Formats: sequence, C-alpha cells, structure tokens
Amino acid sequence: MIHFPAVRRGPLRALSSRLLAALLLVLVVVGIVYLDRGGYRDVNEDGVSLLDCFYYAVVSLSTTGYGDITPMSASARLVNVLVVTPARVLFLIILVGTTLEVLTEQYRTGLRLSRWRRSVKGHVIICGYGTKGRSAVSALLETGFDKQRIVVVERNPAAIRQATAAGLVTVEGSATRSTVLNEAHVRGAKAVIIATDSDDASVLVSLTVRQLTAGQVRIIAAVREAENAPLLKQSGAHHVIVSSATAGRLLGLSTSAPPLIDVVEDLLTPGQGMALAMRSAERDEVGLPPRELTPLVIALVRRGKVVSLTDPAGVKVETGDMLVYVRDDRAGAGTSSAN
Repeated sequence: MIHFPAVRRGPLRALSSRLLAALLLVLVVVGIVYLDRGGYRDVNEDGVSLLDCFYYAVVSLSTTGYGDITPMSASARLVNVLVVTPARVLFLIILVGTTLEVLTEQYRTGLRLSRWRRSVKGHVIICGYGTKGRSAVSALLETGFDKQRIVVVERNPAAIRQATAAGLVTVEGSATRSTVLNEAHVRGAKAVIIATDSDDASVLVSLTVRQLTAGQVRIIAAVREAENAPLLKQSGAHHVIVSSATAGRLLGLSTSAPPLIDVVEDLLTPGQGMALAMRSAERDEVGLPPRELTPLVIALVRRGKVVSLTDPAGVKVETGDMLVYVRDDRAGAGTSSAN
C-alpha cells in the first residue's frame, strides 16, 4: 500500500462546519416559509407561526413529511418546488458528507497514485524510517534534493505516520520483498539507502535490489557490526557504513582529541559553520594542484574513485573530476551536488 502525505482538517472542525451548514440551510428555509406563511395550511386551522415554520422546515428537509402543514397557494407550492426540494437534497448531502468525503478521498488518492506512477523516476528509496532513515532524509533535503523524489519503504505503522506527516510518499511493507520494492519503482530509482534495524535484513534488501535492478541502481547501506560489511558488499551494496565502528571511533577521539569532535559535528551539522560539498571541476581549474584552489579542496573523485591528495608525485585536476571541498555553510557559499 502506498501512502501519500495529506493535509487533513481536525475532526471537530470538519463536524462543526457541517453542522453550521445544516443550520444555515434550515434558517434559510424557515425565513422563506415565514415570509409566505399565509400560503400554508395547518391542520389545527390556527395559522402558521414561527415555530410552525421551524417545524415544517425540519420535517421537510429531513424527508419526514407528516403532512400536517401543507402549501396551499401557488406561490407556496412554487417555493417548495424551486427552493425546499433542492434544499432537501442539499441537506441530505450534508448528512452523508462523511461517506462522500471518504469516496472523494479514495478517488483523489487513486488519481495521485496513477500520476505518481507515471512521473516517478530518478528518486531515492529509503528502506527504513528509524533514526538512520530520518537522518538520511534530512541530509538529502539539506542538499536541495526534491522531497517529491524521496520514497520511504517501511512496515511500522508509527514510522509510516511520521513519514507521511513529514510530507513523504511511503510504501507500506517489508523492503526484503520484491513486490514492495516494485511498488516503490526500484528499477527507475537513482539510489537505494538501506537503513534497517538489523544487519541480516540489510543483506536481504541488498540482494533483492540487486536482483531486481541487475546492479544498475546504487545501493548505500548501514550495518551495525563491521564483520557484516564485506557480506553486504558481496550482496550488492556499493557503499557500506559501519555505524557501531564510526560511533566508537568518535567516542575514542572525544577522549584523545576533543576538538576533533567539534570539527566533525560542525561539518555534519547544517547551518552551523563549515560543511562538506562537492562540485565538478571548472575549466580554468584543470591542470592545477587541488591545494591551490579556492575554497579548500580536501579530496578528488575521479571516475567514481577517491584520489589521495597525499601522493608525493603531486595530483592535478583533470577534466571530469569532482572536487570535495569545505564551504562556509552560514554564508551559503558554494554549491553541492551528488553523483
């Protein structure tokens, strides 16, 4: 099942608006009948009072129709044909508004689903919307990635509600199943980020993605234990991040070199100061050493591989290289891109 983000009114507000519309409709009919009360006959033969007008409006709009108050004059009957009868239909529509709203929502969801299936391409699939999955989505949005091109695959109902509340399209089900990944249009995806809660599930997801896409979609996965990283790479993952090892190394650095932790947090936290970014090398930068460029270049990516800048022979920028550099995130300088 595919869930789309939606903006819903609260139930109390929706009910209040319907009650107000019904009350206004009753008052309109009461006013019209009261103005022409001489054209109506009451079985009591004592005339039609304001209370009788309310009574007639309510029983007429609710289609009860006891018949004790009836229109007699031509004008009263014309009013019943042109006003009371359409008002009766409108009143019934208000009463069954909940059912109509459900049907309308189902039609709207089906229309959005068909439109989404026709247009989804080059998107990123997030398998798992826990702490790692939410952080991955935040990082994508911080780099300017379109929220409409992010699809979350999750089977936890609470996580699904969080994802849809965040404005993300969500596919309900396990990412280890090919049918669920096909619902997310994995063959047309740009990348699949595996952020499941267990390493064995990550391996199964990676194998399933590789089988469905023949290795044409980039797979990025996170594992808890370092010993499972080689297995995940063998299953098809292009990049594997060991969360426990990374956290342990940061804990060690916080003891031996506390300022390094501040630098890492600054680089990873948006809007705080320094930030990592990547862009293509410009024409006038080709042939120059990376360390002579502005801003500070810390790595080169050449044909998908990272080139070390510590080579004694020296490294120069070539056409097609990607520059990884440090930018001033507070000033919004520089641009970032993803390969």
